[in-house]
Amino acid sequence: MERMAGTQTVTTDMGMGLSVLFVLLAFVGAAVMFVTPGTETAAWGFATAIVSGVLAVAASHLYQN
Repeated sequence: MERMAGTQTVTTDMGMGLSVLFVLLAFVGAAVMFVTPGTETAAWGFATAIVSGVLAVAASHLYQN
């Protein structure tokens, strides 16, 4: 009797995990911006928040099933 090989799918939560990580990093950047208004540090916090937000969205799209 011959057995046929079945197919198996593998899923990953990498996109969700990376999205959560980058969203938390965006919150940190926004908090830095809120705590130090009008300084260069606030500008770096803003940049961190924007880049992290973009990476969170990109990660969810790259690793979707």
